[in-house]
Order: sequence, then C-alpha cells, then structure tokens
Amino acid sequence: MQLYNKLSAKERAALIDEAGKDRLTISFYQYSKIENPQVLRDKLFLEWNALEVLGRIYVSYEGINAQLSVPSENLYALKEQLDQISFLKDIRLNVAIEQYNKSFLKLKIKVRDKIVADGLNDSTFDVTNKGVHLNAKEFNEMLARPDTICVDMRNHYESEIGHFDGAITPDVDTFRDSLDIIEADLKDHKKDKNLLMYCTGGIRCEKASAYYKHKGFQNVFQLEGGIIEYARQVKTEGIENKFIGKNFVFDHRRAEKITDDIISSCHQCGAPCNTHTNCANEACHLLFIQCDDCSEKMENTCSVHCQEVIQLPCEEQKELRKGKGNSNQIFKKGRSEVLQFKK
Repeated sequence: MQLYNKLSAKERAALIDEAGKDRLTISFYQYSKIENPQVLRDKLFLEWNALEVLGRIYVSYEGINAQLSVPSENLYALKEQLDQISFLKDIRLNVAIEQYNKSFLKLKIKVRDKIVADGLNDSTFDVTNKGVHLNAKEFNEMLARPDTICVDMRNHYESEIGHFDGAITPDVDTFRDSLDIIEADLKDHKKDKNLLMYCTGGIRCEKASAYYKHKGFQNVFQLEGGIIEYARQVKTEGIENKFIGKNFVFDHRRAEKITDDIISSCHQCGAPCNTHTNCANEACHLLFIQCDDCSEKMENTCSVHCQEVIQLPCEEQKELRKGKGNSNQIFKKGRSEVLQFKK
C-alpha cells in the first residue's frame, strides 16, 4: 500500500506533460476537531493519489489546511470525496485565477500539531468566536469607511508585492510575529474602530479574528476566502478591485497577478520588479525579488558568494549543505545584508 510520494519533481513534471491534462490549483481549510489525524491523513493520500492530486496538505487535531492541484476532469470526484467527510461537506474550494499545470509536483500530506503555526494556546480563548465574514463587495464597503483599520495578516515578503489600498502591512517574518505587534499598535482603537483583516485564503484570519475578539476588540471583520476568493469575485461579478499588484501564493507559481501594478523593486538593483525567486545555491535558498537582468548577471543567485558556490562540483556543494536545513530559523525570507534594495 503506497502512502507516500515516490516520484521526484522532475519525474512528475514529465508525467504531467505527457498526460496533457489541464489542472486546477485549489486551496481550502477547515477548523474541526479530528480524533485521529494520522488515520485521516492516510485515507486522504490513498483517495487523492488515485485522482492524481498533488499538493501540500497539513492535518492536525484542529483541522485541515490544503493547497493542491487536480486534473480538471477529476474535480467533481474530489468534491464527492470531500463531501463524504462530515466536516468537509460543501466546503468552499478556492480556485486559482491563473491556470498552471505544474503548481505542485508532489503529493505531501503531513500530520502537524497545528494547521497554521500561530504560537497560540487555544485553550485560553474561544477559537470559534470568530469575526464577521465579508464577501468582496462587503469588504470594499467596509474598507471605504473612515472608522475602519485594514490589516494585512500576511508576512513582509507577501505584502511587498501586493496588498489592499490603504492597508497596514506589518514588517514581520511569520504570522506568529504579527499577532502581538498588531494588538500593541492598535490597542487604543479596540472599541472605536472596525478591525478589518485579510490574508491569502482566509485561514490566518479565522484564528486571528477570534484571538483579537478575546483581546477586547469589539468590531472584528475578515475577508472570507481571502485574496484568492476576492479576486475570483471581482472577476466574475464585476466588482471594483481594491487590491494592488500580485497575490503571493505558496506553490511553484509563487504569485498570481491581480493588477498590472508593480509596487516592489528588485532586491539587487532597485529596478521595478515583483518576481520572487529562490537563490540557486541550495545551501542558501533565500527567497527574494530578482529582475531578469540581475537573474542573468547573477545566475539566479542572491550574492557573489552564492554565485561562486554554484560553480563548484556537485559533491563539494553537498558538503557545504551538510547539517543545514532550509528553515526560517536559518534563512530569513527576503532578509539578508547582501540584498541592497530590500525595503
């Protein structure tokens, strides 16, 4: 019984090309008490592997957070499977506005302590006492009110390339970092202002809205379905768009273009640019913004040192990577002294 991905990304990419099927990129989440996450994880892998689902999915005792791609022809079969799971019946699926067949190249379903690393002790507050959900039209109306404070619940490298007009964009590395900072900055407006929040797909706001209500904020609102669903509603319903730039996404696309505005700069030369890349030196793997000219000049690396490293034989590069892991504890996304034009 196969319960884990056995193909490399390169092998899977070749199979996708050979199949010639259009794929949809989808995300969804649900907070719900799960008695045995491992059992659910294995069930999902078996069912989804048969449907050629690829993606990154986290399952925990508190629910599920899924980002995946599936052949268009298997979408309804996937929906039928989800409807057989009581807490996922009729779940809203956020479908990407940009179609890209290789957004994911492996199926990874992992059991974790939490579906989002928020650093919160859930037993200290009512996580079900969430903020008011708003659709795109309602969000625009709330955003226009003078008594509203709009806060981007994403990290600095996400909001740098795109955000809502007038939103506060905290300069933080993680969602966990933002929670206390936002509360401290807005402590004088817990009763007299509307706290309007948004994130990529809505999951971070689910927990944050309950946390802020627990902290005394009286009027808490959140964008239902996040930027992904907002963009879909704007496109299909003719609603005025208030989002500027690109929406950062956590797959091989790295971003979806919402508008043509370029609000960020190449971190190496300062030219207008909103294209993220990872440093070609696998011992660095830094996520940063790089224009085409710098990409060619620097060979997709973030520094002269990394450019020198990728010239070394593969075995020497592997030796340099020993004992290192590409994590936020070692590699800060978009934060490095070598990036001269990082804001």
